[in-house]
Amino acid sequence: MSDIEKRVTPPGSDPAPGEVVGDIVPGDYGADSELQRRLSSRHITMIALGSSIGMGLWLGSGTSLRQGGPAAIFIGYLLSGSMIWSVSHSIGEMAVMYPLPSAFVQWTNRFVDPAAGFTLGWCYWFSYWITIANELQGVVTVLGFWTDKVPTAAWITIFWVVIILINIGAVSWFGEIEVIASSIKFGWIFVVIISFIVISAGGAPGHGAIGFRYWNETNGFTNGFKGFLSVMPTCIFAMSGSENAGLVAAETANPRKSVPKAVSSIWLRLALFYILGSLMVTITVSPSDPNLFGGSGTNASPFVIAYRNAGLPALAHIMNAIIFISVISTGSISGYGGSRTLVGLAQIGMAPRVMTKADSWGRPWYGLVPTLLIGGALAYINVDHTGAEVFGWFSNLTSLFTLFGWGMICLSHIRMRHAWKLQGRDVNELPWKTWTWPWAAYWGLAWCIILIIAEFYLAIWPLHDATTAKNFFSVYVSVVAMIVIYAVAKIGFFRGRRWIDTATVNLDEGRRFYAEHELAPSNKVGNKLTAWIHHI
Repeated sequence: MSDIEKRVTPPGSDPAPGEVVGDIVPGDYGADSELQRRLSSRHITMIALGSSIGMGLWLGSGTSLRQGGPAAIFIGYLLSGSMIWSVSHSIGEMAVMYPLPSAFVQWTNRFVDPAAGFTLGWCYWFSYWITIANELQGVVTVLGFWTDKVPTAAWITIFWVVIILINIGAVSWFGEIEVIASSIKFGWIFVVIISFIVISAGGAPGHGAIGFRYWNETNGFTNGFKGFLSVMPTCIFAMSGSENAGLVAAETANPRKSVPKAVSSIWLRLALFYILGSLMVTITVSPSDPNLFGGSGTNASPFVIAYRNAGLPALAHIMNAIIFISVISTGSISGYGGSRTLVGLAQIGMAPRVMTKADSWGRPWYGLVPTLLIGGALAYINVDHTGAEVFGWFSNLTSLFTLFGWGMICLSHIRMRHAWKLQGRDVNELPWKTWTWPWAAYWGLAWCIILIIAEFYLAIWPLHDATTAKNFFSVYVSVVAMIVIYAVAKIGFFRGRRWIDTATVNLDEGRRFYAEHELAPSNKVGNKLTAWIHHI
C-alpha cells in the first residue's frame, strides 16, 4: 500500500468506489454521471495545447493592435499568460485528485461556497455559448476575406451545423478531431514565427526591412494606459478555454498521467502562440493599417495582412484557412465545455438531475442541446452589426466571466490546501503536487481581482467614447449578472456561513483513488524543482 489513503473490502462484498483490490481501482467517486472515460493522454494534451487558439488570437490581435499599440498587446499577453500559467497549475493539482465533470464549479462548491459555485457554473455556461456565437461570427469575418457574396446568415447556419455534428459524435471522435485541429494550429505557428522574422528583416518581396519601426512610431502605445486596459479583455478572451483541461479530466482514463502532461505543456503554448505570436504581429503590421479587424477596410486578421502586405498572397490564403480551422475548433470545444458544465451542475443539485444522463456513446444530450442551440442562435446578432462590434461585446462578456472563473480556481486550490493541512493530511498523499505552490495560486488570484476592478474603470470611462449607461453595461454587464446570481443563490438557496468551513470538508468525496501502477512519476522536472525548493 502507498501513503495514499485506501480502504479494505470485506471478503465476499463488492468493492465500493475508491476501494483498492490488489492493484486495481474498480471505481472512483467522480464517476456518478454517465460520462465515459474515452479520452487518452494524447487527447487531453492536444486539447490543452489548442483549445484556446481561436478568434481571440488570430483576429482579436488586430483590434488590440489598433487600440493599444505594439507594447500594449505584447505586455497584455505576457500578463494574461502568467495568469493562465498559474491557473493551470492549480487545475493540475486538483484535477488529478478530483476529476469531476464540471471541475472548477464543483471545486468551488466544495472548498469555497456553494453560492459561489452556483454562480460560477451558470456564468461559465453563459460564457461557453457566448464563445460559440463569437466563433461563428468569426467564421463570417474569415470567409469574407475570400468572398462577400454569401449572406452572413447562411455562413452562420452552415458552420453552426458543423459544430453540432462534431459534438454529437462519440467523445473519442471529438477528441480525434481536436487532436488534428490542434496539430495543424501548433505546427503552423512555427511557420508564422520564422516567416514573420524574415518579413520584418526585409526578406519578403513586398517591402524592405521593418524591424521595430512600428514600436518607434508609436512609442509602444497608441492610447496610453487606457489603451492598454482596453487590450486586456481581448487577451483574456484569447486565453479563455485553457482551463478546459480540467473538464476533460473527468473523461480521461488516468488523470494522474494525462493532466500533468497537459499542465507542463502550458509554457510552450504561451511562449509560442501568444507571446511570440503577438510579438511577430507588432513587427510586421502597422497599428494604423485600415484593413485590421475593427478598421475601415477588409477587417482581416493581422496575420493575414502581414503576408498580403509582404507580397506573399499564397501564405495569406493558407493563414486564413488555418484561422478558419481554429475558429471552428474553438467553437466545438466550447460546446463540449458547456455541456459538461451542465452535467457537473446537475451532479451537485444545481441543475435538473436529468442533465447527468448520457447515452451509450457518452453524449450528455440534455447538456449539449441547450448549449449548442443558444450559442448558435446568438450568433445571428452579427447579421445586423459588424463582426468587430459583436466581437467587442462578446469578448467583454466572456473575459469577465473568465476572470471570475480563474480567480475561483486559484481560490479553490488555496482553500483545498488549507483544508488538507488543517485536517492533518500529509502533502505527500496528494497524487500530484505542483512545484509552483503557493506563489502561483496567489499570483493568479490577485491579478484576477485587479483586472476586474480595472475593467470597471474602463466601463465608466471607455476608450474614445462617452460615459453612458449603454457603454457601461456593454463592458461590465457580466459582473452585474454575477452579483445578481450570487445574491439570489445566497439568499434563496444557500444561506448560512459566508464560506465553507475547511475543517469539516470531506476531502475523500469525489476523490479519485489510484492504484500503485497509476502513481508513477509523470513530472520529473516538477519533482526536482519541488525537492530543490524544499531543500532551500
